[in-house]
Amino acid sequence: MEDLFLKAVRLREEGQLEQAKQLFLSLLRQDEKNPRLHAYCAWCYDSLGEERQAVPHYERAIRLGLTGEELGQSYLGLGSTYRALGRYEDAEELFAEAIEHFPDMGALKVFQAMTRYNLGRHAEATGALLELLADPKPDPSIARYRRAIHFYARNLDETYE
Repeated sequence: MEDLFLKAVRLREEGQLEQAKQLFLSLLRQDEKNPRLHAYCAWCYDSLGEERQAVPHYERAIRLGLTGEELGQSYLGLGSTYRALGRYEDAEELFAEAIEHFPDMGALKVFQAMTRYNLGRHAEATGALLELLADPKPDPSIARYRRAIHFYARNLDETYE
């Protein structure tokens, strides 16, 4: 099973998302309570533009006890997906919880600021972004999501239902 997991991760990294997703789904049928498999499934769905299908996998990954960096990434993925689907209140609630667990993960704060913009809380959103900009050390989590942030910067009012 570990070999197939690594193969699926490699396929995902190579951009073969549909094949990776199918392999992760196959692995999930054998181990449906594995939080990592749910997280990787969710990331594949998200990358394929299948946000609605990603949500239950993100939720299960978190509920089943995902840990570490993968948990932070899943929080960000789920919150971002909620926001993209127009579920702004759910996104705001999730980002608040995520930031409690990962206070130094600036990307969570960026996506929370986008959500606050969508909720009409423009001063809060702008203030949070200015604080991040004023921080003297670059945040690697923000750099990791640069492409998505760049996209949403031009499409803040769009939803993808």
